[in-house]
Amino acid sequence: MTDQPTGPLSGVRVIDITTIILGPYATQQLGDLGADIIKIEAPGAGDPIRHAGPKRNDGMGGIFLNVNRNKRSVVLDLKQDAAKEALRRLIPTADVFFHNMRPKAIGRLGFDYGAISALKPDIVYCGGYGYSERAPYAAKPAYDDLIQGASGLAVLAADEHGAPRYTPTILVDKLVGLVASQAILGALFHRSQTGEGQAIEVPMFETMAAFMLAEHIYGRAFVPPIGGTGYARVTSPHRKPAKASDGYICILPYTEGQWFAFFEISGRSELLEDERFKDYASRNKNIDALYEMMGEAIGEKTIAEWAELCDKAQIPWAPVNTLDDLFEDPHLQAIDFFHQATHPSEGETLLPEPPVQFSATPASIHRHAPRYGEHGAEVLKELGYTEEEITGLQESGALRVSYSK
Repeated sequence: MTDQPTGPLSGVRVIDITTIILGPYATQQLGDLGADIIKIEAPGAGDPIRHAGPKRNDGMGGIFLNVNRNKRSVVLDLKQDAAKEALRRLIPTADVFFHNMRPKAIGRLGFDYGAISALKPDIVYCGGYGYSERAPYAAKPAYDDLIQGASGLAVLAADEHGAPRYTPTILVDKLVGLVASQAILGALFHRSQTGEGQAIEVPMFETMAAFMLAEHIYGRAFVPPIGGTGYARVTSPHRKPAKASDGYICILPYTEGQWFAFFEISGRSELLEDERFKDYASRNKNIDALYEMMGEAIGEKTIAEWAELCDKAQIPWAPVNTLDDLFEDPHLQAIDFFHQATHPSEGETLLPEPPVQFSATPASIHRHAPRYGEHGAEVLKELGYTEEEITGLQESGALRVSYSK
């Protein structure tokens, strides 16, 4: 673990008042790039994701260790004026203020964009919401599962009986978190060019609607529509890892040359003359038949046989890994993808390294995930608070600087 941030955002400070996954994953990305992330947590249990999954000590679960690395934790009771004042003193030192509270709730606390920009005119103020504040759903609560349903994702992921189902990953939170980090970077670039701050709204529903329609808009991109929604190649029920004679494998011929090579190595050379599969448009129209044939062919050989044949024919293929397989993957091991370090309270940890490579300003894991309230005194001292003032804030409950295992 490096002692200091080395990424392109070194010197940028982010005040992070977010919980669970969406906001913390967004600020994890910024922290990996070198930003100083100050995580403001509420008194009590703190960020609920602290308590999810296996843990050695209370409040330090494995998910939290990953998505909250490279951050400092400050626990403030923002219902108290003294805690609000501490946050107001912190805001002028920051470049970004990011929250995922409903606008009315953050406004009642006194930290809406107007109040924040009065303290720091060039602040980048980002709100992660369920739905845009410009439309009727603004007051509706939103979570990952709900937006999977509302965005069309659950229907696309339907089981073999047609019943909608959620994807077995927190896809919405993570994807919208990435979009939020991208939006913040765009606003920071704008500020570097103009000196102007701004407010950003990142709504989950609209972000996922745009994401889902990237390819699935299909015939509805025209007015009037010249076809329905749903990209046929990816909605085919036969689009899935194929069962070889001894397990599952992913094989994806894509170009004409790759498909023609697949017809040859699968013993189906007569398909070279089949009008249904002669070009991209024809294959797309007959994708169900094509994928069904492909699945049948793959079942005739072993995984090892297909791997060798595909490599020789230059047809893309990949194994079907379990999550546990990733920790033993030779490619990931070759690039030291997993970062092992000794956490001061949690012992040995193993986390994925930042995947993006910068030649001049490398991203890094330079700070362990913080214990609850670990950095309260440290951050307030940076703001000029005396030991006596910090003790007074702690005694009043406005600040918590201790951590209980």
